Amino acid sequence: MTILILLDYAAAIVFAASGAMVASRAQLDIVGFAFIACLTAVGGGTVRDVLLDRHPVFWVGDPMPILLASGVAILVFFTAHLVESRLRWVIWLDTFALAIAVPAGTGAALELRHGPVIVVLMGMATGSLGGLMRDVVCNEVPLVLKQGELYISCAMAGAITAVALVWLNLPAATALLACAGVTWVTRAGSLAFGWHLPVYKPRPPRQ
Repeated sequence: MTILILLDYAAAIVFAASGAMVASRAQLDIVGFAFIACLTAVGGGTVRDVLLDRHPVFWVGDPMPILLASGVAILVFFTAHLVESRLRWVIWLDTFALAIAVPAGTGAALELRHGPVIVVLMGMATGSLGGLMRDVVCNEVPLVLKQGELYISCAMAGAITAVALVWLNLPAATALLACAGVTWVTRAGSLAFGWHLPVYKPRPPRQ
């Protein structure tokens, strides 16, 4: 089993947990839980594989991510009521999932020997699109676009770190580990310490 497969499995589990938590906030039935969990778990990776023309798409060739996500959804369905703040769990689960999925997407593009721009974009897409689909379908404010927090920027920083380390001839495993670390630290720092980029502030038009 390769490191990329392990990353896809891990991302599916953690993203599925965040998706199931969102489903609990929407008060869906158990099938709805499984649907949202699977959508969140494989959404970003599916877009990545389609854009990279990888055949078959990772969960079609190996349905284990779907089975893992469904199992997590069932577990959360029966235990979500034990959590005091489900929104807080969603946010932090999503943080860990982002730090797993960005290296997965980055590593997949590196394996296919794509250039730096594509590698970074695939890391960003894999890390962010599953959560975006989850939030849009469940009518939640997308975490990806939440004002005053870093999200896409964290994915980009992690992917750029990996590209830079590979360019310096470090092993791919080291680069992906650093990618995960940078992604998680910047996202967690944004939540814990309020790190953010400047936001656009409208000004009156000139006369």
